[in-house]
Order: sequence, then structure tokens, then C-alpha cells
Amino acid sequence: MSEAVQRKKTLPYIFMALGIVILIMPFFSGPYIQSIGRTVLTYMILAISWDMLIRSGQLSFGIAGFFGLGSYTAVLSAVNLSFGPFMSIIAAAVIAGAIAFLVGAVVLRLRGMYFAITTLALGELFKITIHNWHDFTGGPNGMLLPKLAFDGASIPTYAMMLVFALGIIALSEYFKKSKIHYALTAIRDNEIVAKSSGINIYKFLLIAFTITAAIQGAAGAGFAQLYGFVTPESSFNANYTLIPLAMALLGGMYSTWGPVIGAVVLGVLGEFLKLFIPYGHLVVYGIIIILVLLFMPQGIAGLVSKTLKKRGESYE
Repeated sequence: MSEAVQRKKTLPYIFMALGIVILIMPFFSGPYIQSIGRTVLTYMILAISWDMLIRSGQLSFGIAGFFGLGSYTAVLSAVNLSFGPFMSIIAAAVIAGAIAFLVGAVVLRLRGMYFAITTLALGELFKITIHNWHDFTGGPNGMLLPKLAFDGASIPTYAMMLVFALGIIALSEYFKKSKIHYALTAIRDNEIVAKSSGINIYKFLLIAFTITAAIQGAAGAGFAQLYGFVTPESSFNANYTLIPLAMALLGGMYSTWGPVIGAVVLGVLGEFLKLFIPYGHLVVYGIIIILVLLFMPQGIAGLVSKTLKKRGESYE
């Protein structure tokens, strides 16, 4: 057996073993490491969901909007309807997905920056509404969750987010192998050709927009269950849009594992940078993304794929 073939067979197992070690390490660490793990997994979920939509060529800046909407849905359903932690997460996914479906029926006629700006404005509209609806949402003071998932215990809540993230990874992989993926790729490459091939562009964009918004809403509900409170400023924070975008770009777009790699690398690096520059670590994020776009436009996953292809190996 040649050395190249042997590397091809052993490399996936090496990556798998490394991934398993990273995922299980927080179970044997303290609450601080578990807290970092929960944060990284939350951003990973958002980064994958954003990438699932960008595969269609539609750039969305509305992640924070649906994330915040989901976090408030979780708290409001728990307070007013006595929903348990997991029912509130399901409710958040349903509400975020339903609103995305209704809004998408209108805004998905737009393309490019027009769509991106509209999704950004949509998130701000959610935030302003929540901020000013004092009697229902608590206004700028926010609301407290009556009961946390697993009573806030560190290990079970990390396990909850890990299972959630693995589920989204599996969903993204299913997307990649389904006809939805081929339709979205055709739309991204050339809408005219896609339409002439019989692809219902509007239908597939609406499906992708609805599903990814539901994921982002569920992630917001998970955030509320982890920390026990929501406010307009924290739940609709622009970081929930910018950081997942940065992670997807760093890891490599149009894939599942690119956002996963980017989330782990940038998430851990971000926590390390906070120790030295607590209020300036986002500047470093920006510099990293500029460098990636200039010198590594396909991200880490693309660089690995390119390197393996040069050696006559298959990255897939």
C-alpha cells in the first residue's frame, strides 16, 4: 500500500479522534472550561445555520434577530404558559421559523445586499419592538427565566448544547446530500440556469430561510436556558451575527465542517484574547477575517482540501 493511500485512509480517523477529544474534554474539566464549551457550541450552531443559507448565495445579517426572538420566546413561554425548558426551546424554534416563513414570503424576492440589509433591519425591528413593549417583555430591563434547564448544572447543560450541536451538524450533512443542496448550489451559481432547469427558486430559498431561522431561534432559547435572563441589548447583540460569520469565513464556507472548525479555533482564541485585551478582542477577529479573505479565501477547510489534492488525496 502506497504512503499516499495509507494517509488517505488514516487521516479521517485522526481528525475524528481529535474531534472526540475536544468534545469530551469539558466533561472532565471545571465549570470555566464547560462555560467556554457551551459558548463555542452556541456560536457553532449559529455559524452552521448561516452557512446553510449562504449556500444559496443569499447573504443574511439577521442571525441576531432570530436568536434574540428565540431567547425571548423561551422566557415568555415559560413565564406565561409554564413551558418546561425543552418545550420552550421547541416553541422558540417554531415561532422563529414561522415568522421567517411569513417574512421570507416577501423579502426573498430581494437579492444581494438588498436582502442582507433587509434582514439586518428585521433584527433591529425585533429589538425595538421588544425594547418598547414594557408590559409584555419587560422593556429594557428584560426578564428572568423562572427555572433553568437542569437547574443550571454545568455538565448537563454542556451535554445539552453538545447534543444540539451534533444534531445541527447531522442536519447540515443531510442538507449537503439532499436535493435541497443541489438546488441551492444551482441558485448560487446561476439563477437563470437553475430556473430553466425547472428549479423552483422561491420555494427552496424559503425552505432554507425558514429552517435556518428556526435553528437560530432554538439557539437563542438555549442561551436563555443557560443564563436565565434576557434583555434587548444582550439577546439581540450584534456579536451573534458578526462572530458566526467570522467563524464560517475562517473555517470555510459552503460546508458543514468549515463552520465547525472556525467555531472551535475562533471560539477558543477569543477566550484566550479576552484575558489580555478584554474590550478589544473583536478587533483581532476583524483582522483575522481580513487576512483570511485576502490570503485564504476558502478558509481552513479549503486550505486543507487544496493541500490534500496536491498530494493526490481526496478531502471528501
